[in-house]
Amino acid sequence: MPVKHVPVRTCCGCGRKSGKRDMVRIVRSPGGVVSVDTTGKAAGRGAYLCENPACWETGVNRNRLERTLKTMIGSDQRIALLAFAEEQQPEWVA
Repeated sequence: MPVKHVPVRTCCGCGRKSGKRDMVRIVRSPGGVVSVDTTGKAAGRGAYLCENPACWETGVNRNRLERTLKTMIGSDQRIALLAFAEEQQPEWVA
C-alpha cells in the first residue's frame, strides 16, 4: 500500500519543518482578527508554530507572526496568544 502524503509546515518561531498535525495554526481572518485555529481549517491567512514555548515567545514577541500573517498584532491579541500557549503547555509536554 502506498504511503499517504503528510503535509509539511514550517514553524515561524524556529524554522523547523514538521507535519501539519504537529503544529498549531494561527490565522488572520478576512476581518483582520488574529486567533488560534484549533481546527486547522479556518478561512484566512495562516502561520504555524511548534508546541515549544520558546517558539511562541519568538513568534509573538519578535514580530515573526506579524510578518508571516502580513498584519499588525495588537497587544491584546499578543496576550491572548501567549495565554493560549501557557494553557496548552501541560498537554504539549505530556
